[in-house]
Amino acid sequence: MSLREKHRPIGRGIGPWRIVTSYIDHVTKTLVITGGTGGLGSALVGRLIKKDYRLAITYLLPDEAQSFESEFEVDEKKLLLSRVDCTNAEAVNSYIKEVADRWGGIHGLCSLVGGWAGGRDVEETDDVRFERMLDLNLRSAFYAVRAAIPYLKESGWGRILLVGSRGAVDYFEAQAAFNIAKAGVAALGQSVATELDGSGVTANVLVPSVIDTPATRRSLPYADYVNWPTPNEIAAVAEFLLSDESGVMNGALVPVYGRA
Repeated sequence: MSLREKHRPIGRGIGPWRIVTSYIDHVTKTLVITGGTGGLGSALVGRLIKKDYRLAITYLLPDEAQSFESEFEVDEKKLLLSRVDCTNAEAVNSYIKEVADRWGGIHGLCSLVGGWAGGRDVEETDDVRFERMLDLNLRSAFYAVRAAIPYLKESGWGRILLVGSRGAVDYFEAQAAFNIAKAGVAALGQSVATELDGSGVTANVLVPSVIDTPATRRSLPYADYVNWPTPNEIAAVAEFLLSDESGVMNGALVPVYGRA
């Protein structure tokens, strides 16, 4: 049977903070990973699926979903794969609610939707390219975080993990729209970390440069990829940031670009 599950609401949240704090370590945590069928998402799922998580994964491209399904043969009680346009606020709101209703709450959100377009300075960047970078990188993250926060707060424990970019800090030339969008993601993560301080929910931002995936190699065919970090190397950091052990980290911009 396909992992692309037809969602059926079957439950409610697991209760307020004062009830679950002494018992959260022993419950199966529900984690939403938007854009989770790409290179980094698949590497992260490969790590988390071995542990006590229920994973709700979104995709947009059918080819990625087919590849994902061929790689992961998992009990559908632990993994849902759903096609969601994460640049559409209403679609994201509905999806997050369906996951929470089905599995009794949400304990983590990892937003991996994104995209890169370069080769244009500010003067040369048209509105279509600018809006596309904002949609893919910033709005997708904002919509997912906004929709998930009430459920994370209700659970009394939560992890939010976003993906920024070194370009949001070092401002590489000829990719202004991307730099601006990723700077917004960094600001989103740090803003949410401040807003949720003391709630049991943390928010952190991964800061990669380039990631050694087939798609990246195709887009940069003449680049020297020897020192590019692999998806699995970055997924190892993401796994930690989504864990109980990362609770002392909140509002961090975590560099994961190695020597790239």
